[in-house]
Amino acid sequence: MSTLTPEALLTQLRWRYAVKKFDTARKIPANIWSALEESLVLTPSSYGLQPWKFFVVDNPAIRLALLPHSWGQKQIVDSSHLVVFAVKKDVGPADAARHVERTAMIRGVSAESMAGYKNMMSGSLTRSTPAEVDTWMSYQVFIALGVFLSACAMLGIDSCPMEGFVPAKYDEVLGLTEKGYASRVVAAVGYRAADDSAAMAAKVRFPIAEIIERIG
Repeated sequence: MSTLTPEALLTQLRWRYAVKKFDTARKIPANIWSALEESLVLTPSSYGLQPWKFFVVDNPAIRLALLPHSWGQKQIVDSSHLVVFAVKKDVGPADAARHVERTAMIRGVSAESMAGYKNMMSGSLTRSTPAEVDTWMSYQVFIALGVFLSACAMLGIDSCPMEGFVPAKYDEVLGLTEKGYASRVVAAVGYRAADDSAAMAAKVRFPIAEIIERIG
């Protein structure tokens, strides 16, 4: 297994920034985009429940319809690809059972042998209120965003995570409510424009000594 050097990792993370202006003429090659989609699939989640769906909006007309609900941020229409990260609504015991069935199939074991695990998951979901479950599952969606942004950086793809939009309107335009999902965050990805002044701005972070504290 080949790995990045520590220096290469930090170089790519320092190169990454929230793109303000995309090059509308450049599109992400199919093989790179396929890898980025797979990075979403490989994202870890609590219990492995994967309580999400990632909606890739290809249609220019639909992207244009989303623009008024995105505070006019042009990344929505100018980026090569647009991904809406959505949480599955009403996650409950049926989702735990579905996960167990999938695990049994992939690993070649019986679902019955995983009854204890299924009951543990179901218990955690039913002991919490619907609002608590929604918050818990929404946290998982943001884990996926972090994995995706890092994967983009490693492959030299520019990105811009965006919470500046109206989720209810996105859900309406994309028909997410009917599908049982709700938008939580958006990522526009592609290639930075040559004249995006934000690309040259120094990255502002607090000193590591203020951010990381060792205990023990």
